[in-house]
Amino acid sequence: TLLMGHVGTLAVAPSVYPHLTYDPLKSFAPVAWVARVPNVMAVHPSVPVKNVTELVSYLKANPGKVNYGSGGNGSAAHLATEYFKLATQTFIVHVPYRGTVPSITDAVAGQIQMVFTGAPAVIPMVKAGKLKAIAVSSPKRMESMPEIPTLAESGVKGLEGFEADQWYGLVAPAGTSPDIVKKLNQVINASLSMPEIAARLKAEGAIATPTTPDVFGLLIQSEIKRWKPVVNNAKISAD
Repeated sequence: TLLMGHVGTLAVAPSVYPHLTYDPLKSFAPVAWVARVPNVMAVHPSVPVKNVTELVSYLKANPGKVNYGSGGNGSAAHLATEYFKLATQTFIVHVPYRGTVPSITDAVAGQIQMVFTGAPAVIPMVKAGKLKAIAVSSPKRMESMPEIPTLAESGVKGLEGFEADQWYGLVAPAGTSPDIVKKLNQVINASLSMPEIAARLKAEGAIATPTTPDVFGLLIQSEIKRWKPVVNNAKISAD
């Protein structure tokens, strides 16, 4: 049995759910880091900013007057934006939705002014001119939209080294034979290198990340540490 884990289930959940019935580090054996999906920060065209520097200045001049949407309390978009708020010492009002699509719909309609969520949901609206992309959360620019700078490139104080990508990876039950884990890892990594798979991931705004089980395990550990202070600062709890 394999589980397709996510930044939410494997890194954020331990801090959001105080009575979580599994331990991401003890309950599973990391198998393969499949892909990372950068979050795209976008605003409604009516917001008078063109880049991160202008956005931060606008937010500080209008504290609490800008609303951002997410796919729900504790979602990846919620955490990414709270991380941005913490890093820049800005105040943006959170509007949780029941899923990403409704938040994007309201952002396009101008009911909320900002979203910071996975690239696949945002890119079509940016290309259609219905949303204005400000930055991406990844360490490097996206190949599919290289004109959008990273947050770390902005030069804004607090955003040095900023990274808040979503990511996906396969895990097996704890205690699974290392030989089986190794074989699965090899097969999955080979599939990620197939041209048709790479092209599909790229079209969806995802970045294939073939690596070893150990590296994926270290990612999970580091991400749990990254998101815990964000969750605590924003007082996010699902229970």
